[in-house]
Amino acid sequence: MGVGYDSDDNTVEECPLADGLRLVAKQELREDDVIRSHSLRAMRNWIRKHPDIVNCRTDAPFLLRFLRTKKFSIPMAQDMLERYLVIRQLYPQWFSKLDVDDPVISDILDSGYLVPLPGRDEFGRCVMFSCAGRFDPYKYTSADMARVHALIGESLMDDPENQIKGYSYVNDESGLLMGHMTLWSFSDLKRIIRCLQSSTPMRHKSTYFINVPNFAEKFFTATVSFLNSKLKSRVKFYSGQKDVQKFIDPKYLPKEYGGEIPLATMIVELKKKLRAKREMLMALDDMKINVNGKGKIISEFDDMQKELTGSFRKLEVD
Repeated sequence: MGVGYDSDDNTVEECPLADGLRLVAKQELREDDVIRSHSLRAMRNWIRKHPDIVNCRTDAPFLLRFLRTKKFSIPMAQDMLERYLVIRQLYPQWFSKLDVDDPVISDILDSGYLVPLPGRDEFGRCVMFSCAGRFDPYKYTSADMARVHALIGESLMDDPENQIKGYSYVNDESGLLMGHMTLWSFSDLKRIIRCLQSSTPMRHKSTYFINVPNFAEKFFTATVSFLNSKLKSRVKFYSGQKDVQKFIDPKYLPKEYGGEIPLATMIVELKKKLRAKREMLMALDDMKINVNGKGKIISEFDDMQKELTGSFRKLEVD
């Protein structure tokens, strides 16, 4: 069940953390060496005995994604892991074949649509920077967009600092077109947000939108309405790129936004890192769970579908 990752249940994995990171993990996640080792052992035993899990990574970096996201609540981590495996099978168009050398993915990466910044925010969080205007909605699909996000996200999730301190998102909406807003159906947008909230092991700490055009305000209001109350409280809107410099050290922003490193250089470094992890990222497709068509997770998505009565294509815009 290791998908290329060996682990020994009888080995106490120390997974040492630097002092500063260990302190944050203890204060925010209740993590210490004893809890971590016990939790890893429990997760592996659960995976081994699970009647539907056919293949799953059991290495510590992977399992700690879920344990840290759920603050070492083992039942909640198990539930999230099960959901993670299920959505990968339900929506392969969004979460599978995460290949940096896929021509479409490679082109979107080259456009500069989405890059993790080289430095962290004031709280030590990984910062994901996106620019809507760099994504061509008439050339690429919503599935292409989702796979780029999934590829970069998966490449970052094993990092203990990211697991413990979480992520911030800065989204520049300048260049937004009607094509961007009709790219996603109402149902698919709500569905993928549900996936990100309940099935993706990432601590989403803050989301900033800048340069949102007036004609898109209803679109963003509707999108934010799909979030749970905790994530809604972490969404902020700002009028321009100078506002970003209030919470992100300007030197870490792309040069085009007042930083020191050109976006093109960031893209080259990103693709280099993704290629170094290509084998691991492609191996994620080897994980498998037998999906119960009448199970709780499927029922939740079916119930959500019944709630939807339209799509963003029917939204009135100013």
